[in-house]
Amino acid sequence: MAQLYFKYGAMNSGKSIEILKVAHNYEEQNKPVLIFTPAIDTRDEIGFVSSRVGMRRQAIPIYDDTDIFSIVKNHEPKPYCVLVDECQFLKKEGIRQLARIVDELDVPVMGFGLKNDFQNRLFEGSEQMLIYADKLEEMKTICWFCERKATMNLRVENGKPVYNGEQIQIGGSEAYYPVCRRCHANPPL
Repeated sequence: MAQLYFKYGAMNSGKSIEILKVAHNYEEQNKPVLIFTPAIDTRDEIGFVSSRVGMRRQAIPIYDDTDIFSIVKNHEPKPYCVLVDECQFLKKEGIRQLARIVDELDVPVMGFGLKNDFQNRLFEGSEQMLIYADKLEEMKTICWFCERKATMNLRVENGKPVYNGEQIQIGGSEAYYPVCRRCHANPPL
């Protein structure tokens, strides 16, 4: 029975490399997968899943009007699994389509992404994944500044913490640090 998985974690917790690993494991057994990523993520190139360790792979870009359900339904051969990177950037309708893929097409879907933004508010896609997912899994990493578990993302500009601004600002470790609650409130910068 297919399920909808939400694997979330702070920045640098290995979400993108996990997608690439899962895809490799399926395909090594001749089981095709489909990989999606929101088009808003332009860190590498639109339509690519990239890991900080240098691995990258082409993916189907998701725009606000992309019919994810139809792409999966009409894909030949039928995928054994659907993998979605940066699912926090999806809109409510996108997450509902992922749930339909599981429920109507009996294809497992694994969504990977951040749970909360730099102000510790849920992203729209993350909120919907928390509501609709059958299984939740936290991917762990350590705080940038201490040995505690990182559960938050600290936005930085010019070496200073930023607590206000637009929710979505695309960036990697030059703009965000994975941090614990204590270091988020009082970063040793």
